[in-house]
Amino acid sequence: MEPSFGYSKSACKRSGKLRGCVALITGADNGIGRAIAVAYAREGANIAFTYQKGYTDAAVTADMIRDSRTSMMALKMDQTKRHACEDVIRQVVETFGHIDILVNNTAYQQTYSALEELADDELERISNTNIADTVEFCRAALKHLPPGGSIINTTSIEAVKPGNSLAPYAAAKATLANFTATLAKEALGRGVKVNGVAPYLAKKPLIPSAFPTDNVPHFGVNTLFDRTAQPAEVAPIFVLLAYRAASFFTGEIYDMTRDQFRKSLTLSRNIARRFQTKL
Repeated sequence: MEPSFGYSKSACKRSGKLRGCVALITGADNGIGRAIAVAYAREGANIAFTYQKGYTDAAVTADMIRDSRTSMMALKMDQTKRHACEDVIRQVVETFGHIDILVNNTAYQQTYSALEELADDELERISNTNIADTVEFCRAALKHLPPGGSIINTTSIEAVKPGNSLAPYAAAKATLANFTATLAKEALGRGVKVNGVAPYLAKKPLIPSAFPTDNVPHFGVNTLFDRTAQPAEVAPIFVLLAYRAASFFTGEIYDMTRDQFRKSLTLSRNIARRFQTKL
C-alpha cells in the first residue's frame, strides 16, 4: 500500500503511563498490533506478543520494542487452536510474574463473490480467530488480571456498517462488540476494564490481502482526512484505555476516523438550506 505503513516513534512520547505493566498483544507482528506494542513499550510496559507464521515480521516488531529498553517476548502460536490461548497466558505469567493488559488484536477476514462459495474451513477460521479464541484469551487472562487491569478488543466498523462480501466477518465482529460490552459488566466486579476499538479504515496488511487490488487506493476517501489512518495514529487510543488512571473507561466501543463529522456537516447544511441560510 502507498504510502507505506507508518510506525513513527513520535506517535507516543515516553511518559511512563504504563511503567511496570505487562501487556500481551495478539497478532503484533505487523499492522495495528505492532503499533500498539511499540506504543506500550515506549510508555514503559514489558511486552509479550503473538505471531502466527514466520518470524520475519515479528523480528521487526521485536527490534522496535527493544529500542524502548523494555523486556519483550515473542510467542508463535496458531490462534485457531484454543488450548494455545491458555498456554500463551501461562507463559506470560511465568516469565513476567503477572499480566496487566490483554489486547485481542488478531483478526482474519476473507471476501467472496457469493456466500455459497465460501469454503467451510474459511468460515471456521473466521469464527475461531475473531470470536472463539478471543473468548479463550479473556477467560484465561481474567484469572490473572489485577484490579485496574484492562482488556481491549480490536473490533471493526464492519460490526455496524458491513460492506459487501464480508458477511461472516462482519457478523463475527458484531458478536465481538456485544461480547465486549457484556464482559465489561462481569469484569467490573473484578476491577478490570473491558473496551473495544473499531479502527475503521486503518492501514494494515489485512486490507490488501483480502480485497481486490484495484479497490485498495480508494480506502479512506470517505473519512474526514480523505485517507486511511496509519497504525501509529491508532495506537494512542489503546494507550489511553490501558492507562490505570482512565478508570471510568469501560464497556465502550471507540470508533475511529469515521465520516461522522462530514455527515453532521452535510445534515447541518441541508437544514440551513431549508431556512435559506448559508453556513
